[in-house]
Amino acid sequence: MPVLETPRLRLRALEAADAEALHPTLSDPASMTWWSHPPMESLAETRAHLERNAAAPDWRSWVFAPREGGPAIGFVAVGEKRNGACELGYMIAREHRGSGLAREAVSAVLDQLFASEGRRRVFADTDPDNMASRALLGRLGFTLEGRLRAEWETHIGIRDSLIYGLLREEWLSRPPRD
Repeated sequence: MPVLETPRLRLRALEAADAEALHPTLSDPASMTWWSHPPMESLAETRAHLERNAAAPDWRSWVFAPREGGPAIGFVAVGEKRNGACELGYMIAREHRGSGLAREAVSAVLDQLFASEGRRRVFADTDPDNMASRALLGRLGFTLEGRLRAEWETHIGIRDSLIYGLLREEWLSRPPRD
């Protein structure tokens, strides 16, 4: 997995050793509201979860941290679903939300997927009430493609799912951003 750099971030492969840095977010009930599983209850549970994710053959996860150094503040995960199509997931620590860092990290991964790897499609599955995620996907140029009713049974109940998609040519032809 390549290391990716942006003006403010460095993204590298997820490791079990990132558990201490990511545990405050993965154990935070507010941060985990929209995930398909409840908050992690212990550092050991977070470490085991990250070990499974790091070893999953069909998923790749980048953690991101400030470029000048420091612990991980979030991650971007990519699941191989079909030839040329990937699912995208992401999370950022609460104290960094609204800073544009999640957009910067996800953009770096999208550049990797579309420009470097030639993927044709990336999609994201999000809860209809997760307004922050929906806004980020919109800023990145994703299109709302559909709603799957009663798709997930989660720790907060049965939930619908919104599917957002982005095509390679849409990403590569977007106007430059500052």
